[in-house]
Amino acid sequence: MTAGLSAHHQRLAQRKREAITAAATRLFLERGYDGTSLAKIAQEAVVSKSTLFKQFPTKAALFEAIVTEYWKGGPDPAAPATQPGDLRAGLSAIGRQYADLIGRPAMAALFRIVIAELPRFPELGRAQFELGKLPYFISVQHYLEAQHAAGTAVVPDAESATNQFLGMIANYVLWPRMLLADWSPAPADVGHAVDEAVTTMLARYGRSTADPQHS
Repeated sequence: MTAGLSAHHQRLAQRKREAITAAATRLFLERGYDGTSLAKIAQEAVVSKSTLFKQFPTKAALFEAIVTEYWKGGPDPAAPATQPGDLRAGLSAIGRQYADLIGRPAMAALFRIVIAELPRFPELGRAQFELGKLPYFISVQHYLEAQHAAGTAVVPDAESATNQFLGMIANYVLWPRMLLADWSPAPADVGHAVDEAVTTMLARYGRSTADPQHS
């Protein structure tokens, strides 16, 4: 009985947390980070102020939680597709996952908030980079380093290679959305962009095309 109540309370707390972060994102976009109070967020999320403060004692803590939540879901090193071996399969899996992540309207909203508020609140940019973008980037970099170590790819500079791969996808999926409100490419077009990025990576780093002197 106690376990059942505990699970119920956890689910309830999670739903409230999701309502708070969704409300905060909407209000940050509409009113700006500085113009949005925690009290207003609680009202919008239909939770008590005490509930909000229990989970997020400051507005900065709330924003950091939003960043962490939105960037959750980096490449799983235990997943078969991301094990060293088949570079095409691994990059395709990672690329599609990344395209799905940054193609979500919530992710575009997060970037808009950071860009709009960066001059006055540079800490928002740091949070977005250090808690979101950087951990994801490092997970992809580690994947490429593992491929290099296993001899299934020649990637002497995994940091640069990661920049190239993620950049090719973001340049089609995310960045146009920052300027074009109606940018919403079809899934087939997104898939094609990922496939082209993978083909480019294979041409540059695939083992069969490697320069013998780097073997």
